[in-house]
Amino acid sequence: MAENIIIADRVATYEEHRRIAEAVGWSGAFDWGTLPSSLEGSVSGVVAVAGQQVVGMGRLVGDGVKYFYIQDVAVIPEYQGQGVGQAIIDRLLLQVAQTAPSTAFVGLFSTAQAKDVYSSRAFTTGDMTGMFRLVEPT
Repeated sequence: MAENIIIADRVATYEEHRRIAEAVGWSGAFDWGTLPSSLEGSVSGVVAVAGQQVVGMGRLVGDGVKYFYIQDVAVIPEYQGQGVGQAIIDRLLLQVAQTAPSTAFVGLFSTAQAKDVYSSRAFTTGDMTGMFRLVEPT
């Protein structure tokens, strides 16, 4: 990873999250009106900082005890390919190890482009089938 990048333990702000999400093409992936509450509900997070600018982010959601999910890992394009995403994932996994009182389950959903990054950090499909469903509010 580039020497000028610092990984800080905190959840990205709404503004930082939106800027990075838009930079990686995720403009339509979020309900921007509910994102502040979603960010507040995070177990923890990390940001990658270059100078005064946040250039990457990731967060943990879940129960904070046994089940954790890595969420919203993204690095702005100019900083991709430099190990920033891997450093974010490593720090999130360290946070799990320091928080969970016993062996924890860490799950995630990956884009096809990020699959190799997660595989390099020992994530696998194993004998499980990942599934999801979207539920509309009533």
